Amino acid sequence: MGGFYAFDGVVPVVAPSTFVHPDAVVIGDVIIAEGCYIGPAAVLRGDFGRIVIGEGANIQETCVLHSFPGRDVVVERFGHVGHGAVLHGCHLEENVLIGMNSVIMDEGRIGQECIVGALSFVKAKSVFEPRQMIAGSPARVLRPLTEAEIDWKTRGTGVYQDLARRAADEVVPVDPLRNVEPDRRRVRVPEFDPLVLDRLASQKTD
Repeated sequence: MGGFYAFDGVVPVVAPSTFVHPDAVVIGDVIIAEGCYIGPAAVLRGDFGRIVIGEGANIQETCVLHSFPGRDVVVERFGHVGHGAVLHGCHLEENVLIGMNSVIMDEGRIGQECIVGALSFVKAKSVFEPRQMIAGSPARVLRPLTEAEIDWKTRGTGVYQDLARRAADEVVPVDPLRNVEPDRRRVRVPEFDPLVLDRLASQKTD
C-alpha cells in the first residue's frame, strides 16, 4: 500500500478493506475505516492533530488533510472529497461531497448530505446546516438540495467504494508500452454520469 510513516511513535491505522494508493502519503495519527479509497498523491498529515476518515469515504488524488496543533480533521462515513481539495482542521458530517480544488478551513463544519461546489472557499468557523448546496469564495448556501441530488451524490460515492475494491487487485505497476496495440480496449467503467446528464436521463424516463 501507500507511503506510511509514524510520527512521535504514533502509527497510522488503515482498515483491511481500504485502498491507499502507493503514491499517497499517510503520516502519524491517521485512522482510516473500512472500504475507503485514498488516491495517488493525497497527503494525510497527522503530525499536529488526528485525522479520522469514516467508512466508505474517498479522498481523491492530490488532496491535503492537515490541522493546527491539537485540532482534528474528521470526514464521516461516505464522505467524498474531490480532486485537489484541502481540508484543514475541519469536520465533514456523513455523506458530504467536497468539490474539486475546494478549501475547507479550520473549525468549519459541513452538515450531513451537503454538496460544496468546486473551487469553493469555506472560511474558518463556518457552519452549514444539512442538505445544502454550498458554493463560492467565500462559500455560502445557494439553496436546499433535492432528494434527486442527494441520491446522485450517494451513488457517486458508491462508485468510489467499488473502485476501492477493484483497485486492490487491479492497480499494478507496469512498464509503459511503446506503441498503441491494435484494437486497444478501454477500461471497464461504471454507469454514472455528471449531474447535468443524470438529470436529463431521469427526465426522459419520467
